[in-house]
Amino acid sequence: MSNSAVIEAAIHGNVVKQVTLSTQFSGRSRNLSSRAPDLPDFVSARVARYYRERKEGNWGGRHILHGRTPGPDALQLSSNDYLSIARHPRILQAMTRSLANEGNGTLMSGIFLHGDNPQLDFENNLARFMQAETGVLCQSGYAANVGLIQSIAGEQAPVYVDMLAHMSLWEGIRSAGAESIVFYHNEPEHLERQILRNGPGVILVDTVYSTNGSICPLRDIVEIAGRHGCVLVADESHSLGTHGPNGEGLVVELGLQDQVHFRTASLAKAFAGRAGIITCPSSFREYFKFESLPAIFSSTLLPHEVAGLAATLEVIESEGWRRDKLRANSAYLRTGLDDLGYNLNGSRSQIVSLESGTEPQTIVLRDALEERGIFGSVFCAPATPKNRAMVRLSLHTNLDMNDLDRILVACDEARAITGFEHWPSTRRRRNEVRQAAVAA
Repeated sequence: MSNSAVIEAAIHGNVVKQVTLSTQFSGRSRNLSSRAPDLPDFVSARVARYYRERKEGNWGGRHILHGRTPGPDALQLSSNDYLSIARHPRILQAMTRSLANEGNGTLMSGIFLHGDNPQLDFENNLARFMQAETGVLCQSGYAANVGLIQSIAGEQAPVYVDMLAHMSLWEGIRSAGAESIVFYHNEPEHLERQILRNGPGVILVDTVYSTNGSICPLRDIVEIAGRHGCVLVADESHSLGTHGPNGEGLVVELGLQDQVHFRTASLAKAFAGRAGIITCPSSFREYFKFESLPAIFSSTLLPHEVAGLAATLEVIESEGWRRDKLRANSAYLRTGLDDLGYNLNGSRSQIVSLESGTEPQTIVLRDALEERGIFGSVFCAPATPKNRAMVRLSLHTNLDMNDLDRILVACDEARAITGFEHWPSTRRRRNEVRQAAVAA
């Protein structure tokens, strides 16, 4: 059987289905049969391998990310809208006004922007909020990281990257043609040994790690970077808006804004929008816009997006109760899950993950939670190492105590169904507790 036939069999059960399209032409309705051309073997073999090894082999013909459809009473814990502001009336009103007055604006690359411009004004305002010298607005956090690493790294210096750093940072390394040197997650001592072995370079960390919610030991990383003449990049995607006195991020919370060379963030998390930000020295701003390929070859944000983000910044600054509620919710759930014996892998944030291990086992956990109305996000390779898949619960401000207790009851009941006692993460936790008891 050809590779194309394997794909069709996997998708359609050996029945090749054509899509009938209805289109209008000269005032008459016409039915057209549409079929894409066959892919060459070097592409179709990769597609076939996905269906054969992952969907059929690991997932039993199901999709690991797509379980039940949430009902009206479901608790949805898959959104990054941590502060529950995606439908905030002030934000929606600002976007609506902009759409009515400006439409989609003038579509062009951001490299052409100058003078009095709302996007440049927001860049400056957000940088001031983050207590940075200046900033650059990008199409997304992914584009910000890829463009930044491409602009500062290369063959001349190694790039040291935490093994759990976001995939966009890894893609930036690859785009720059730089050498990546991995250090163990949140282990500054290993980072320093790597630097002593390979020389000064660029250090990449997340302030809050998106897979397990652990927090970077940033003070130690800053000291090491300064001691060895390294450039430090801190991705604040999951701490901007949620950490700091007014949501400025973990770097400001720790008073390290004058010691971190670059901060990046996706504004699709607590800011509930679509953009990315880079904080940088003033001299770097123009250089970046002429050096970064994502910056050069992407259009500006649309006017209503900028207007919405500007209103979001005001909401985040003025409604600190949202951060307080989020912290309280997160602490309560983490404590409850810890009491149930779950290994939370050092989570100290609004991201709480249940590491079930293999992909088939994670489907069992997903189903057990969804049957009880709890909908999280499945994370698996390439977002996690192989056989360390998990269900991530992203907490938010709108959860009340009844919701949190409902999550804990569901997780309690899921233990017997999922073979929780035999998960590798559970065994690791037992070993850690045993070692701590011996040390004491």
